[in-house]
Amino acid sequence: MLTRLLALIWKELLVVLRDPRSRVVLIVPPLVQLTVFAFAATLEVRNVDIVVLNRDEGSSAGELVARIDGSPTFRRVVAVEAPEDLRAAVDRQDALAGLSFGPSFSRDLRAGRVPSVEVVLDGRRSNAAQIVGGYLGEIVNGFVAEKIHGARRVGGAPAVVSRSWFNPNLEFQWFTVPGLIAIIAQLVGLIVTALSVARERELGTFDQLMVSPLRTTEILIGKTVPPILIGLFHITLYVCATVFVFAVPLRGSLVLLYASAVFFLAATVGIGLFISSLCMTQQQAILGAFLFVAPATLLSGFATPIENMPGWLQPLTAVNPLRHFLVVTRGVFLKGMPADQVLRHTLPMAVIAAVTLTVAAWLFRKRME
Repeated sequence: MLTRLLALIWKELLVVLRDPRSRVVLIVPPLVQLTVFAFAATLEVRNVDIVVLNRDEGSSAGELVARIDGSPTFRRVVAVEAPEDLRAAVDRQDALAGLSFGPSFSRDLRAGRVPSVEVVLDGRRSNAAQIVGGYLGEIVNGFVAEKIHGARRVGGAPAVVSRSWFNPNLEFQWFTVPGLIAIIAQLVGLIVTALSVARERELGTFDQLMVSPLRTTEILIGKTVPPILIGLFHITLYVCATVFVFAVPLRGSLVLLYASAVFFLAATVGIGLFISSLCMTQQQAILGAFLFVAPATLLSGFATPIENMPGWLQPLTAVNPLRHFLVVTRGVFLKGMPADQVLRHTLPMAVIAAVTLTVAAWLFRKRME
């Protein structure tokens, strides 16, 4: 049995690795994706243009505008002369936000009163507008508190000191790149697996498998092990790139990461074999894989926190292996996640792998009858 199984595993690896185009597809695009996504897949808001309507005759409003202009978030701060100009700039999307100071801004500050500042945001870009609104509010509130209460903040609210654990400088790539390890590994493993059985059918070699001495379980194992090995190879590449190229700290155990990765890839391979068993051609298999990848990524918590999703949708994320492995990769890299927490997120992936591989084995038997 072992000899037959090793021969099948070796055959599956050779099918992928002997073709020069397959080797290029397996190595170059994932690395390009990791590099591009690491810089492009960002929710940070930078290089923002805003317009300012300053009707204040004092110096305080100009000082506040200069402070906003000095923030790295904002690229251009353009002065306008009338409310219509401010509205038109936001309407044309020349600016994401508009800031309007009333004529009594400086006078209110000198009198110890909190002045009113109007902020107009472009709601068509809701996420960026909310973030920019928060930035502007923080700058304006800090300036007003400083002017009213002075450097000693006499009678004012205590200063707030914020500390960001696990990512003290709030480097967005520290959050993004470990997640990309899971996403791209899933994509590669799913496509390699989904093409496996479909390629056999398309080339006419699936019938040879059915009449071979191999049992259904052996065929299933032979189809499962090579994609897992390829996936582990890609994860190794991504881990090296994450640590040595993007300088993301690795605070946890690589042993825990790879142990969890085996179950994640097994779950991914089970889904890929399920898709492959339903498809007759490689084109159908690729379409089926991408049909799964898009919602799986959206429901993983990579870009949108799961807590922000509707209540009826959140339970569906529990059956998504990508959700659990994202927690593991980010936890191992940024906080040194202990073994009990890794196990807590690995067990659901093991259950998903057992279910999907069992269903795939049942489909194999149905096809071989």
